[in-house]
Amino acid sequence: MPAYDRIYLNGAWTPSHSSGMLTVVDPTTEQPLARVPDGTSQDADAAVSAARAAAGPWSRTAVAERAAHLRAIAEELARRAGPLAQLISRDVGTPLSFARAVQVTLPVNSFRHAAQTALAHPFEQRRGPSLIVREPYGVVAAITPWNYPVHQVAAKVAYALAAGNTVVLKPSELAPLSIWELTDIIDSVGLPPGVFNLVSGTGRGIGEALARHPGVDVVSFTGSTRAGRRVGSLASRTVKKITLELGGKSPAVMLPDADPSRVVPAVLAAAFLNNGQTCSALTRLIVPRSMLADVEELARRAAQAWVPGDPGREDTRLGPLVSAAQRDRVRRHISNALTDGAKLVTGGAEPPPDPDRGFFVRPTVLSRVTGDMAVHHDEVFGPVLAIESYSTEDEAVRIANDTVYGLAGAVWSADESRALTVARRLQAGQVQINGAAFDPNAPFGGYKQSGNGREGGLAGLEEFLETKAIQV
Repeated sequence: MPAYDRIYLNGAWTPSHSSGMLTVVDPTTEQPLARVPDGTSQDADAAVSAARAAAGPWSRTAVAERAAHLRAIAEELARRAGPLAQLISRDVGTPLSFARAVQVTLPVNSFRHAAQTALAHPFEQRRGPSLIVREPYGVVAAITPWNYPVHQVAAKVAYALAAGNTVVLKPSELAPLSIWELTDIIDSVGLPPGVFNLVSGTGRGIGEALARHPGVDVVSFTGSTRAGRRVGSLASRTVKKITLELGGKSPAVMLPDADPSRVVPAVLAAAFLNNGQTCSALTRLIVPRSMLADVEELARRAAQAWVPGDPGREDTRLGPLVSAAQRDRVRRHISNALTDGAKLVTGGAEPPPDPDRGFFVRPTVLSRVTGDMAVHHDEVFGPVLAIESYSTEDEAVRIANDTVYGLAGAVWSADESRALTVARRLQAGQVQINGAAFDPNAPFGGYKQSGNGREGGLAGLEEFLETKAIQV
């Protein structure tokens, strides 16, 4: 594995133009884990120049050849799955079992499915007197978050490359180490120089430099809604294509005929997934008012299984948050909710008794949450579930949609057709019915301020393709 003191430009590990370094902190021990270059606009310029030089030849490369590179990346990712899962677990704080089951398998799937989707895609079609051509934009700047570091990169990079674009990647500085491993894998499969480039640094530094860069044709960003607005503003100055996958405050609606003993543990698990650091997490449970007391007790008991602990242990379900700032932010959200009048079912803002170090937060359930409370509206991004209640189905839908976000949702009912009717009324990009399994190849993205554009599958490929009509 390469040292973390270099960036990847034009097919080679290269020193940054900057002498500055960013410290990566182990969220479990609070000790320094590694350092990565704090890149400059010169690094961004060099990466974009390399990507631009490679864009033409790569766009003309046969789809079968591009797909072969992507499959090779997927195979090497799968081969290194064990060490990569350990690195993600240590870097992010996610439990090792979750890193193996999800954090590594999802990117393997993305590279494989991007190859498969590109091979099946009709890049040229005759429609009446016109030849409709789908072609790559050119250079894609991919700016990715820390919570699913390799998966979020793969969801952008795999499909951008499959479509024939070249890429400059800026990963999060909070948990970047697994991206050096991924880049080493990409380097090992022999992509032409400049097709993929890695530049590390901060959002204000490298991220903003890429967003406003005139040599970048597409910006694909995943992160907070606040940061997404900034990226969109900078990118719009040169009228770039922009795709944004932003925040969420996703509701789970339990209809009166659903079994709460089944619903509550499942929704709690969805809220606490990846230590609660999942943009599409089901963080609001909306239940019939007559069942509220029973649901609170079920949630209290279910939360007891989520004990904070060392993410490297096989039996740990809840690890630390990624940083001290994130831990403190989540604790403030809990304190503010209680001040606003929410009921504490379990957990709270105090540090857990064990472990005695690390960025840990108690698994927390709040109830009697109402629409005038910040915890109803704001994305918390930690192991916190808010329970809200309703009297009628219309009220349940209104509460569910009463948010600026629209990334995901869920509906539970003994009657699947009734659940589907309610699901159609939710303003969200993905809606799960009765705990259905997540489909990684379905279009993923949000309504409203959860962003625009989609990732994954055919929709994910087409986000990176421009449309040309040739009249023949």
